[in-house]
Amino acid sequence: MTETGAKSPRERYRAQMQAEIKQCAWEQIATAGASALSLNAIAKQVGMSGPALYRYFASRDELITELIRDAYRSLGDTLREARDSGADVAGLAYALRDWALADPQRYFLIYGTPVPGYHAPDDTTEISNEIMTMLIEAFSARPPVKPTTPFDAHLEHHRRWAADHSVPATTLHGAVSFWTRLHGVLSLELAGHFTGMEFDPALLFSDELNSLETH
Repeated sequence: MTETGAKSPRERYRAQMQAEIKQCAWEQIATAGASALSLNAIAKQVGMSGPALYRYFASRDELITELIRDAYRSLGDTLREARDSGADVAGLAYALRDWALADPQRYFLIYGTPVPGYHAPDDTTEISNEIMTMLIEAFSARPPVKPTTPFDAHLEHHRRWAADHSVPATTLHGAVSFWTRLHGVLSLELAGHFTGMEFDPALLFSDELNSLETH
């Protein structure tokens, strides 16, 4: 960085190349999945040698990590914008669905099947926790809903985390249940499992959301 905070030409070129490499990586993932990501194929696509590409990303795992961070940040920004615009829990759910439908491969990279041999660093978990925190905050603003089934045993799993984050265990349990059930419906939709079943997945998502909001 220069004294004025502006990037040097070399830094701008490096950022441009990293962005181009990531774009090629997303295209590969959309075609063959993240497990088939090839740095050598990307190098050919951007017109450089394999060793030259490693100056920008030292390994396949480093590139995947950056893609995961970008995906989480994108979703976080989307939900934060919805929240700041006054969205409630339902509004956050619909914002999630719109984000996922806009780019299913981005969604599956962070919420789909883990990439074989890849282990995400701790900071990606921290970014994902920010998303859960927004959902918990939205749940905290809701009127309390009496549970329809006993779940004391389930709550016990959440109590320590809830205490560390200064939220009631019931709120955390509700937020986690809400999050997982919506992801279940959304993942099935994005994977095409509803194809040919002659119903609108958007209506199923809305029905599930309505059910969750009243229980």
